Amino acid sequence: MIRILYFARFREQLGLADETLPRRPGIETVADLLAHLRDRGGVWAETLPEGERLMTAVNQELVRPDTRIRDGDELGIFPPVTGG
Repeated sequence: MIRILYFARFREQLGLADETLPRRPGIETVADLLAHLRDRGGVWAETLPEGERLMTAVNQELVRPDTRIRDGDELGIFPPVTGG
């Protein structure tokens, strides 16, 4: 299972703070998981479109889209942080 946490505007737009998904064949990386979520269509495709600027963390460590994910991992998805 992979636990997914949605933060900030992603949480608001999806109406979901978190969910748990079984790790399926073909979902090997963060990018694969994001594509799987987009494939749900509707608000998922609108909120997480390909090329969307977002940040991801696996087990509370910032990662790149090509980072491999394993069963039991926790993935956080959140918009880029701005400062000032």
